[in-house]
Parts: sequence; structure tokens; C-alpha cells
Amino acid sequence: MAGATSPAASANLAGKSGVRVVVIGDPGTGKSSLVVALATEQFPENVPRVMPPTRLPADYFPDRVPITIIDTSSSPEQKPKLIAECQAADAVVLTYACDRPATLERLSSFWLPELRRLQLKTPVIVVGCKLDLRDEQQVSLEQVMAPIMQSFREIETCIECSALRQIQVPEVFYYAQKAVLHPTAPLFDQEAQSLKPRCVRALKRIFILCDNDKDGALSDVELNDFQVRCFSAPLQHTEISGVKRVVQEKLPEGVNDNGLTLTGFLFLHALFIEKGRLETTWTVLRKFGYDNDIKLRDDLIAMPIKRAPDQTLELTSEVWALMTLRDPANSYANLVYVGYPGEFSSAFTVTRKRRVDRKKQQTLRNVFQCYVFGARGSGKTSLLQSFIGRQPSDALPSNSERFATNSVELPDGTRKTLILREIPEGDVRSLLSDRESLAPCDVAVFFYDSCDEYSWQRARDLLVQVATHGENTGYEVPCLIVAAKDDLDQCAQALQESTRVSQDMGIETPIPISVKLRDLNNIFCRIVHVAQQPHLSIPETEAGKTRRQYRQLLNRSLMVVSVGAAVAVVGIAAYRVYAARKNSSS
Repeated sequence: MAGATSPAASANLAGKSGVRVVVIGDPGTGKSSLVVALATEQFPENVPRVMPPTRLPADYFPDRVPITIIDTSSSPEQKPKLIAECQAADAVVLTYACDRPATLERLSSFWLPELRRLQLKTPVIVVGCKLDLRDEQQVSLEQVMAPIMQSFREIETCIECSALRQIQVPEVFYYAQKAVLHPTAPLFDQEAQSLKPRCVRALKRIFILCDNDKDGALSDVELNDFQVRCFSAPLQHTEISGVKRVVQEKLPEGVNDNGLTLTGFLFLHALFIEKGRLETTWTVLRKFGYDNDIKLRDDLIAMPIKRAPDQTLELTSEVWALMTLRDPANSYANLVYVGYPGEFSSAFTVTRKRRVDRKKQQTLRNVFQCYVFGARGSGKTSLLQSFIGRQPSDALPSNSERFATNSVELPDGTRKTLILREIPEGDVRSLLSDRESLAPCDVAVFFYDSCDEYSWQRARDLLVQVATHGENTGYEVPCLIVAAKDDLDQCAQALQESTRVSQDMGIETPIPISVKLRDLNNIFCRIVHVAQQPHLSIPETEAGKTRRQYRQLLNRSLMVVSVGAAVAVVGIAAYRVYAARKNSSS
């Protein structure tokens, strides 16, 4: 595993059109000289106190991302501007003078705490300027910086340079750019000296996607395919052998007879990072769709289609039906995550609008969502539990909505997916405050405890509220009434009243069921059957009836007017014909 993407591709994948680097530090540490020496490749004789913004062309470094360098003044009167520049920076270069130990001490006593106070999340490159004046008796850079880097993890790297001798001047800004395009923090925990969990999850996913034969190891062929996909260049056989040998020497379980194991794959990336080759791991991550936060890019998982409120998405397979209906964007993201190779249209079917289904008096949907309403204790939860093969006693008390999904076999042998969504009694008002709340609903079921008159009254009130909302918004839904706990003594008043209300509203009479006796009266098939006929079983309120009668009367009146107008037009036409003939004969 070696190499890198082309520079242009690397820049594109990093998502950065330019990198802004701000240079800060004590007066006289060599900030401006460093900037001039980079731009002119020579040491300046006369240096301004603060250099104007300096822009390096895109081809200055291999990643082909232009860099803008902002010099700053550390004078007290310029502090607001310095703070603003730091807050706008992609990376900060913090300087000290190698010949002035006091400026080194100021890093941890002032500058780094000040950057923390500003809550900056940008990487910091600590630069020792005037390397040519450094006392040879001074301790090494590693010894000096180790305790500082231990305390301030935001320091990405440290480097010494000399503007006078042109020593490591470009490297300063190369490391600054690299810290932005290929940051360490999302990948590696410096304190624990290990890959971060999110990085491990991403690399594990990549490994699984590349393990085509699913034998738990990347063979030589799979490693080569991986290399070509990420770096656009194949590996020679000797290179593959060399990679595996390095892993096996350090971690024997990283290689087996089949090839490079997941453990070896993760070890290899940890090794790249430790050796400073972060661009290798970032190239791999970005080739598989990850952004700088190691999350799949938004453009990769964005839903490529818009839907009306009463349209749903269905997977072409029965898998993930509930997730697809409730959260299609997340369902699509999961398909991307597991490496689904096909187009969006091959994975999803966009259903027809429900209003169109009602006009055509049929639906082509395979997944139906049923809202389950009812008073607390009416038996809603027991129905959901029985739908997924659980005992009613398995349900935990809850005031939050619940979902249950299962496949329902119909009398003709076809299978449909039914999703039951229990609406808590206290959530109904909030639900119906949304104009489009009934748009995703294919059928609504209203539960009541058949031995409790109050339970029926609540079910009736809820039915009227839902029916009214549907009439007012145009999202009418077919409805059923269910008389639960049929094994107990029934309340005669509730039975008579529920039968009368169902007849008055034009829906099926209440369906008695007993979850306790497992006598469900074929309820799930009946729910699907009603959902398949979206033009029927739609309850009509008294206000709805009045509006319908008014519309019918209005339509009849318009028809009479239209017929009268047509007769008048025909009469006028006939008269004109008669007059024309009379004139011609005379």
C-alpha cells in the first residue's frame, strides 16, 4: 500500500479550495523574514514590520492547493486584528527565535494558552526561526518540544528553519498545508498512541468492502485492486510481499495464509500515521467517501429525489422497510455504507401519491403504515406486541410512540409489509398540529377497551379529530375501529354506540379481538385490505357531510345553468341559420 493520488484529485477530495495560514509570535522572532524568504527564495535586507498577504500558487506544493500567508503584528494595539486573523485561519504558524530562549518559554506561558482561550480548533505548527544563530550547546528540538507537545495536543508538528540560510523554509508551510489537508487529530489519539474509534470503524468498513471473497483477509489480488482504486497505480508482486513482511514482523496475526487480515490492515495505517504519512490514510478514506470528520460525505448520501408528503419510498427488497419508510435518507446512507453498487433507482421505488391512488381506486404499494390511536390502556401496545410474536407482558410502560413491523400474507398468497405506529394519547394534539401529519398514513385504527365506556368515548373523539383533520387538509385516510379485550364482559352502551358511529361515518363496524385469547379476527389482513382500497372506509364527519352536500347542490346548479346556456346557444345558432336562409331567398 503506497503512493498517493494525483495532486488535483487530492485537493478535490480534501474539499479545500485554498489554505489560509496565519503567522504569529513574539516581536523579532523572524515572522516577516520567514514569509519574504519563502516568497523570494532569498534573505531580505530590509523587512517591513508586517508583510501584506502573500499567496503561493497552486502548484507550489504537490497537493496543488493555493496557500495564503497572513503575517501579523504582536503589538498590543493590533491584538484585535491578530485575534480575528487567528479565528479565520486554517492553520497557525507559531514562531520563536532559536537564539532567544525567552521566546521559547513564551510559547507555553502565553501564546498556546491564548490560542486555547480563543477556542481555536486549527492545527498549530511551532517553528524555531534563526536556526543559523542557534547555540550548538542547546538541547535538541525533540527534547525541548516534547513536554510542550505533551501539554498542548493541538501542536501538529515542530520544525526549525533559517531564512538567512534558506534551511527548511518551504517545509514550514508544507507542514502547515499538510496539517489542514491531512490532519492528525481525527485519525490518531496522540495520548493513547492508537487509531481513534471513528477511524477504526471507517477502515474496518473499507476492509470489508475490499474483501470480495469474504474470507477475512485481503489476498494479493484484492490488495492490488485496493491499491489501484485508491492510488491509480498497481503494486508489483515484490511490493505486496514487502508490505506483508513488514506487518508480519511487527504483528504476526496481521497476516495469515489468505493474506492481510483486518488487524494487519489497521496496523499498517497506524504505522503510516506514526511515520508521518497521513496523506496515505486520508487518500484511502476520501476515496471511500469520507470527509474530514470521517463521516460519509453529504453529497454521497444525499437523496437524489424529492417526494410529496403523501409519497413514500420502498426498497425493492423487503429489507429495512421500517427505516426506509420512516427515514429514507438514512436508509440510503446505509446502502452507501455497505457498498451497494447499483443506482438509486435500482434500490428504491417511489410510490404514487395517495391522492392519485384514491382517484384510481387502487394502490401499487407494498409497504403500508398504520397509525394506531386509542386511550391509554385500550390495548394498543398489546396489538403491536402480538404482531411481532411477543407476549403483551413483554411491553414496558412508555408514553413514547412505538413501532412494530412484519410481513402479512394475504388470502391470495401475496405478502405485504405492514408497519404499525402506536400514537400515544397525549401526542395526538401535537401530531395533528402538523398539516401534513396524516400524509404518510395509509390506514388508521382506533382502539377501545370493549368493557370500558370511557375508553370508547376517547376512541370516538380521536376518530372525529383525525377525520376532521383529513377533511380539512385533503389527507383523508381509511379508518377501522377495533373493540379490544373481547374476552371480558362487554359494555353494552359502548357496543351500541360504536356500531352506530361507524355506520353514521360510513366505515366498517367495530372489529372485536382478544389478544389474551389470541383471537385477533384476522385483524392484520383486514388492515392491509383496507389500506389497499384507499378510496373506501374514509370516515365522514357531520361537517364533512354538509360540505359534500353543498358541493353536490352547487354542482347540480352549475349543471342546470350549463344546460340552460347550451340551449340558449343552440337557439341563437338556429335563429341565425333561419335568418340567413330568409335573406338569401328574398
